[in-house]
Amino acid sequence: MLDAWRSGRFVTYPDLPDWTGDRWSMLLTPGWRDLIGKSLPEVVANQWVAATTTLLDDLEALEPDRWCVTSYSALLADPDAELARLCANLDLTWDTETGGELPLSATTLEAPQASKWERNAEEMKKVWDIVDPVAVRAHDVFADPPPIQPSKTRSAEAVKVGLTEEPDGAIPTDFSSVFTGSFASILQAANCSLAVTTYQSGRLVLVRCDGDKVNTHLRYFPSPMGVAVQGAKLALGTKTTVWEFWNQQAAASTIDPEGRIDACYMPRRGHTTGDIRIHDLGYDADGELWAVATRFSCLVKFDRENSFAPQWRPQFISGLSADDRCHLNGLAMVEGRPKYVTVLGMTDTPNGWRKDKAAGGAILDIEGGAPITVGLSMPHSPRWHNGKLWVLESGRGALCTVDIETGERETIAILPGFTRGLSFVGNIAFIGLSKVRETVFDGLPITQADTPRECGVWAVDINTGEVVGFMRFEGSVTELFEVAVLPSTQWPELVEPGAEATNDAFVLSDEALKYVIQPAKKAD
Repeated sequence: MLDAWRSGRFVTYPDLPDWTGDRWSMLLTPGWRDLIGKSLPEVVANQWVAATTTLLDDLEALEPDRWCVTSYSALLADPDAELARLCANLDLTWDTETGGELPLSATTLEAPQASKWERNAEEMKKVWDIVDPVAVRAHDVFADPPPIQPSKTRSAEAVKVGLTEEPDGAIPTDFSSVFTGSFASILQAANCSLAVTTYQSGRLVLVRCDGDKVNTHLRYFPSPMGVAVQGAKLALGTKTTVWEFWNQQAAASTIDPEGRIDACYMPRRGHTTGDIRIHDLGYDADGELWAVATRFSCLVKFDRENSFAPQWRPQFISGLSADDRCHLNGLAMVEGRPKYVTVLGMTDTPNGWRKDKAAGGAILDIEGGAPITVGLSMPHSPRWHNGKLWVLESGRGALCTVDIETGERETIAILPGFTRGLSFVGNIAFIGLSKVRETVFDGLPITQADTPRECGVWAVDINTGEVVGFMRFEGSVTELFEVAVLPSTQWPELVEPGAEATNDAFVLSDEALKYVIQPAKKAD
């Protein structure tokens, strides 16, 4: 906590009335006014005592079967075993292999070290009498924890597949959005809506025009990322499955008798890929779906027999390996064919791109594999629009164009967030913004700038670079991946696989429809 205060990265109340010390960081605890003029170690010690006392009071009020205990040392020593044990208590299945090393959290200042507390030891000794009574109480509570409860049996499919009713605990109760008055007008004038993915909170968000307001319609999928739209088809890449939906307008009346739905995407097929870290998706001119398999550093298509069928990989990637060697992430289709990709590093070692994520990015030409331009800061979402190559230089929060002959880049707009997810309607670019995680994106230009970082969709006039409207997400949604335009629809619906609405929604050929027996009409 001392290090967090001194870093200046966790300031929560920069203008606290009458406060004279370092800017207040983290929780504002009861009795803070009594700490005015105290040393930082005294402030932190009292802050810890107040927060921990509240937590212990609440914990002891719970029934024994409502909580369990883990330890920092156990979590570091064997993360998979400890997390499997904790998940069993929550009636969940632990299905991730950490390799024995936990990823750093979003609030980590530096990697864990057993002895790093010692650098603050002398200051801590001076205030230990403040901390000690509550520390002893905490030790006594955790020394005799309730036993881990036996796990109940639950269908894995029910947990992992999005249903009409959200999985237990999955509803983001603190999700909200705010928007400028112009944002709905832009959607209405363009006669479109948006499909936005947020893998961080497991949601596909349909952004719809509702008069002069914006409606956000949430659908649950595990780690949704890439979206591709072609005619009546919509494809969605999730953690282990690529789903394809078909606009089945006839089904809309059973979902919405009032007839407001003007596009009803029903699940048509799902292809299990395994965790290949699907990023961008795109349909080619033949209607075949292409995907960026980031974990394997290649472009893929899909067939009936295999998890995926590799089609192309960068020249510097020596072979297929599930270790994300260059973070291939973006795909641009030109005249119905894959043409350009983005990578975060031109490296051929496991996670090698991470060493120079601030300036190691490049755009590659698929035909020949040569780089179009290099030195980019975490590029994403390459797109071809109006005869130009566009890209988001995410590490700068920038929307750019790239001269495919010279590689020169022109910055069209700088936005207040990590730019990722790009789609166009005429002269309007819809751009996804994310609140970047400091430990993952440290060292980027955007994390060095002393400006607020937002999450949402920003609309930019590509002729002037001006922001003409935005929709900001607040609460549980902090990171976006894709923003895809759904043309010629203002009130779309998407039905999740397994939802009740799929039970009686059938699509048959014209030939088969000749033999369908219509229900007899009831007599008056």
